[in-house]
Amino acid sequence: MAASAPVSQSDARAALAELPPALVSVDAAELAPHLVDWRGASRGEAIALLRPRDSSEVQQIVRWAGRHGIALVPQGGNTGLVGGGIPEHGGRPAVLLSLRRMNRVLAVDPHGLSLLAEAGTILDHVHEAADAAGCRFPLSLGSRGSATVGGLVSTNAGGVQVLRHGPMRSQVLGLEAVLADGTILNQLSALRKDNCGYDLKQLLIGAEGTLGVVTRVALRLAPALTEATIAWAAVPSADAALLLLSRLRAGLGERVESFELISRVALDLVLEKLPGTRRPVATASDFHVLVEAESRAAAVELLLAAAIEAGEVLDATLAASGGQAADFWALRENIAVAERLEGMAVKNDIAVPVDRVAEFDRRAHALFGRLYPDARPIVFGHLGDGNLHWNLRPPQGEEAAGWVKAHGAEARHALHDLVAEFHGSISAEHGIGTLKAAELARLGDPGRLFAMRTVKAALDPGGIMNPGKIFC
Repeated sequence: MAASAPVSQSDARAALAELPPALVSVDAAELAPHLVDWRGASRGEAIALLRPRDSSEVQQIVRWAGRHGIALVPQGGNTGLVGGGIPEHGGRPAVLLSLRRMNRVLAVDPHGLSLLAEAGTILDHVHEAADAAGCRFPLSLGSRGSATVGGLVSTNAGGVQVLRHGPMRSQVLGLEAVLADGTILNQLSALRKDNCGYDLKQLLIGAEGTLGVVTRVALRLAPALTEATIAWAAVPSADAALLLLSRLRAGLGERVESFELISRVALDLVLEKLPGTRRPVATASDFHVLVEAESRAAAVELLLAAAIEAGEVLDATLAASGGQAADFWALRENIAVAERLEGMAVKNDIAVPVDRVAEFDRRAHALFGRLYPDARPIVFGHLGDGNLHWNLRPPQGEEAAGWVKAHGAEARHALHDLVAEFHGSISAEHGIGTLKAAELARLGDPGRLFAMRTVKAALDPGGIMNPGKIFC
């Protein structure tokens, strides 16, 4: 694609004078936390932090960047795990476009089950607004206290309720975005039926800011849960977990909201690193599952009892209160936090067909048992949709950062080759960013990559929108 010639760093800094001072910060201390990702593995550089308050100011910034060939890197809560919101180090002059000032829930329609929010709105605030209207927003993840609507859209975030409700793509009724030439794309209508040509909003969902800046989003809400049961079960194997999933679906249908797989290693790490945590059941097992269902407790209890009798479950318990349910979920949601406390690891976010998850896990353990026999796999994820976080920790006693730097690319390459053999995806919910760009180029479908590059060239001929992400 034909990118515009970038200006020098000094000229780019001088060009900042064309923007209203209230939008611009060049303070190094304010910039610093925006230049490193949540994992601490991806670091970048930018000449300024730009903080628009509405769509017209985003439009002004985008047009300014286009005139000068300056890279624009949109950033929400900076909770990404693949470097998608971090400016390239050593690339063309870049500015960080923080949308955190655009943080309002603008409207809630409980009759039409929709909510309109600005892109910088934190996910927790969306949940609160939906709850206040007697509805709910059916997408949740561990970073809900800092992740923003725009970031969730741009990465097509998944979370723990994809099994029933789908990923972020399924929750977006409409959106507004500023394209690379400054044009505002207005597809904010929350209509459930609209066949007026291309559904252009879908191009922006999962594009990681490479096609435009999402500014406002119309979200799909769901009715409030009439009843909910949260259960924890110890299972002997991943195969047994799949049998339990089938049993619950047969008994409860689509009322199974979440079905999370947690390995013994993952649970043990949380219990070790986070004070105050405890095992929900005393029985030792290689795997555990966390289930949430829109169902009476008695119905779930009967199904679990049948699973115990069949040998699919070793032990199980139901959350007896809201506090206990929160404790169960904290064990699952804090796995990434516990990993971070221990140190760097080779992180992976893959998906394979649901019925082959157990087979994939066995093959992956065998593969890395040969490649790095002293490394320590840690496995957890959303079993109901085939999404596993199949991570590899350095051998005990090794310096983590050095080991990951030496072996991370090779380990990820080997795992992705296995994913390709299973006809899976190398990125289930975290996106591509810079971390997986080379792997996407290596393993991605050529036709899909050609179409993606063609769209990118058409909508961003100057190459200013989050350069270096997705494509390499």
